[in-house]
Amino acid sequence: MENFRRKSFWLETAGEFEPQPELKGDVKTDIAIIGGGFTGLSTAYHIKKIDPSIDVAIVENQICGYGASGRNAGFGMTLFGLTFSLTAIRFGKEKAVQAHHYMETAVDYLSEFITSNKIDCDYERPGFLRVATSKAYVKRIQHEINLMRSLGIEGIEWISQEQVRKEVNSPLYLGAWWELRCVLLNPAKLAWGIRKLNLDLGVKIFEYSPVNEVNRHKTHFTIKTNNGILTAEKILFATNAFSHLFPQLRRKQVPAFTYIVLTEPLGEEFFNEVGWKNRQGIEDARNLVHYYRLTKDNRLLMGGGDVSVGFGRKMNYDENERIFNELKDYVKKVFPVLKDVKFTHQWGGPVSVPIDMAPAIGKIGDDRAYYSLGCVGHGVSLTILNGKLLAELLLERKSELTEIFFVNRKTIPWPPEPIRFGISHLIRGYMRLEDKILDR
Repeated sequence: MENFRRKSFWLETAGEFEPQPELKGDVKTDIAIIGGGFTGLSTAYHIKKIDPSIDVAIVENQICGYGASGRNAGFGMTLFGLTFSLTAIRFGKEKAVQAHHYMETAVDYLSEFITSNKIDCDYERPGFLRVATSKAYVKRIQHEINLMRSLGIEGIEWISQEQVRKEVNSPLYLGAWWELRCVLLNPAKLAWGIRKLNLDLGVKIFEYSPVNEVNRHKTHFTIKTNNGILTAEKILFATNAFSHLFPQLRRKQVPAFTYIVLTEPLGEEFFNEVGWKNRQGIEDARNLVHYYRLTKDNRLLMGGGDVSVGFGRKMNYDENERIFNELKDYVKKVFPVLKDVKFTHQWGGPVSVPIDMAPAIGKIGDDRAYYSLGCVGHGVSLTILNGKLLAELLLERKSELTEIFFVNRKTIPWPPEPIRFGISHLIRGYMRLEDKILDR
């Protein structure tokens, strides 16, 4: 099996894949994009749709969709950052409302993008439940909903224990946040679908081309890989959780590794007991959230819980047997009917976490170079719309999108190692402790 196939069930089952050639020799382009995930692919696509005469090249370390874009749970959500209330505390209520409306637009745009381009990615739009699994989480969710309603946000409602259990029957559920605006999909198929759109538009994609060095010159940039040099007038670091590997972005975010387990296809006994006929995406209200859903072939995907945070440049945290086992146990706790279920797949991957838990897009020096990072695990819808925004920035066009507050916002730098490692584990430790208290 190709090595990338082992990184997730999605990548394993996404169909045939023919890698694009490695970057070799000297190549010139108008705009170079470092990173072949959702952000980079969407940006390249939108640049070519706005101005087909622009030459665009993507340089990817592995294959497109190898990182978070091919390993996430496939939720297209309205959540910006960690929570709405945290966004309101950090940026103010007005900007929190702006962020939510941006994410509403992002989910709707994702749906339109997939359907209009006829991308086969197991797309469905079944809605979203944020379930309360203790009395403390009932209060947390209701507070969040009440805050949003007080600011004029609609489309989210509280449903009772009886109502939520009619939809999805778990002994843990005490009520839930219900929101119709949520997409579920196969993220690897989506990434490869956008990759194909780009190739059809004439975008150059260089895979298996790790970037070793990026240099700024008076009129251009040079991007050096193992066997080639790409020269570009403008560049985008679409590197999200891998951004700390570049000196220009080293302290803007840290990668936190989240994990997923997947069951065998579930039979009639499960659905007779649990229901879940409407196939909603589900999260709980913990800090270290659990997220779960059904796949097209009715497997149960369970992810989240505890995370891993590494030291320095290390990125080898895709496996964690302790967390895998905790997730398997949690599946059986949420749905006791699955006490004997078999698990067929388990995997992990990095999400990008700025210290203030919110996305950021900005210039590096001047408007010839931009970065995008900080999806905090909610990037499926965000990154597709961000790609349109970034295309407009790189082409120096102003729009309603480019005026959103998190463009060129001030980011709080993570401290250098080893302080960063210590602080990130203190934050993780606090979140775990509060979850343990509120889970009771």
